[in-house]
Amino acid sequence: MPTPIKMPALSPTMEEGTLARWLVKEGDHVSAGDVMAEIETDKATMEFEAVDEGTIAKIEVAEGSEGVKVGTVIALLAGEGEDAASPPASAQDQAKGTAITGTPEPTEAGEEPEPARSPAPATGTGGGPSEAKLSRNDTGSARAGVGKGGDRIIASPLAKRIAEQRGIDLASVTGTGPNGRIVKADVESAPPRAPAQAGTSSLEAQPHEAPASKGAPVAATSGAPVDFGIPHADEKLSNVRKVIARRLTESKQTVPHYYLAIDVRLDALLKLRGELNAALEAQGVKLSVNDLLIKALAKALIQVPDCNVSFGGDVLRRFARADISVAVAAPSGLITPIIVDAGAKSVSAIAAEMKDLAGKAREGKLQPHEYQGGTASLSNLGMYGIKQFEAVINPPQGMILAVGAGEKRPYVVADALAIATVMTATGSFDHRAIDGATGAELMQAFKALLEAPLGLVA
Repeated sequence: MPTPIKMPALSPTMEEGTLARWLVKEGDHVSAGDVMAEIETDKATMEFEAVDEGTIAKIEVAEGSEGVKVGTVIALLAGEGEDAASPPASAQDQAKGTAITGTPEPTEAGEEPEPARSPAPATGTGGGPSEAKLSRNDTGSARAGVGKGGDRIIASPLAKRIAEQRGIDLASVTGTGPNGRIVKADVESAPPRAPAQAGTSSLEAQPHEAPASKGAPVAATSGAPVDFGIPHADEKLSNVRKVIARRLTESKQTVPHYYLAIDVRLDALLKLRGELNAALEAQGVKLSVNDLLIKALAKALIQVPDCNVSFGGDVLRRFARADISVAVAAPSGLITPIIVDAGAKSVSAIAAEMKDLAGKAREGKLQPHEYQGGTASLSNLGMYGIKQFEAVINPPQGMILAVGAGEKRPYVVADALAIATVMTATGSFDHRAIDGATGAELMQAFKALLEAPLGLVA
């Protein structure tokens, strides 16, 4: 019997993913270690390798499918001596541990299949538990699961959603699909349900069918923004963008942010960077200002360990090293590869590692251990000419440092007005874990390290 290949958990937090692309087709022979597919997780697109040798008997999940749950059978692998051309019809059901209770009904294009139902128990007389139950998710009508004479109404999931949005009672719709199944076309041609009249039972006039929903645009009920007639194009969100939206919304809603800004004179740092690059040129290493900022933040966190923490409900987690998550703009969205133990690494090692991680991030090839974790984050928008900004904390971390562009400004040097290269850095802190004075100590330590930069290479 063919072996089921299931959707893998490619990270500890992965619950579902997108099967971005199949690199094999039915009938192909694969060996252990062969790349079979590319799977998009909430952070990156990763390759999925075969662990056994065999022939791809059947592909159960088409490429491009989104929201595929971990553990779902995505393909069947036939071993030696097994018929790869015609696998047993029950192979996937046995792999999922489910029994076939009937012939599945066909679905419309673009719809999810109707979930399998167990045979209905014998019904009795009267209004006992054996009667068909009402389902809030089937339609906007309270009689969505019950038809005339107690018969169940058979409708496709898409038809049910359209009926709910348009206020159509499926009990009044005649299905034209197989076995009288109500399909999309039947619902679209049906008139909306009339307003509830006096004497209508409370079951037929549900609270969610209040007049506020009548005449409301479909976009409003589905959560999509109203376009007001403006020409537009809707782009489907990637898994990465969905996770960014969810996590940052949670951060702003649940983490009490406070912000501390400080101006840093960069002239000494820029001079040191030039000298170091001249010395490292033969090794093919070129330091960026960002590499030095990573090192400075890590050393500042070591100097002020009360900021190298994470709030955990009833515990405060203190970290023994400084792992810096660095924000990188990738085509799929923001991602934060990590420089592990940045405080203990040389600036040349940080530069080489950051170059490699940034390239992987932009190609969507980061491995989970390269972007999961971190004790604090650094976000630099100086290359865009941004003078100052405030970043959103990346939970469960306790702080993030936002740095702007270094620019020539009037500056007091030795009690005299001069021109200096100055950068504004703004720290965002979780007030549950880090007090204001403690955050100020970190910002002061960061400034001191940059203005006397020999400490970064000591």
